[in-house]
Amino acid sequence: MKQYVVDGFRPADYIKLKEYLDQSLESSPLGGIYWLTVEPGHLTPLQLSHQDCRPHVFGLELEETSLSCEFLVRIKKNIKCDCMDYATTAQRNWLMDTVDAIVEKLDIRV
Repeated sequence: MKQYVVDGFRPADYIKLKEYLDQSLESSPLGGIYWLTVEPGHLTPLQLSHQDCRPHVFGLELEETSLSCEFLVRIKKNIKCDCMDYATTAQRNWLMDTVDAIVEKLDIRV
């Protein structure tokens, strides 16, 4: 799986990040997994046309010392669809910029 990883968290960083993600993102029944919804302006034409598959999301996995972000644009309603695909360059950059902004906002130094 292709992914973006931010690591080197201290225990206090993990707590701040977990609290933020718990409040700001939808979590999966699997512990430590969060769904970051891709904003409509960043969806591909195919993803935009698949209204029934929305929301399109990135999976983020928070562990005690790291945050792993998959570069796969997923859907939560079905197991598979043509609109589920690896991120475009623009989507990948948006994901990394969004995660970096969260880390910066929380004043986490890595």
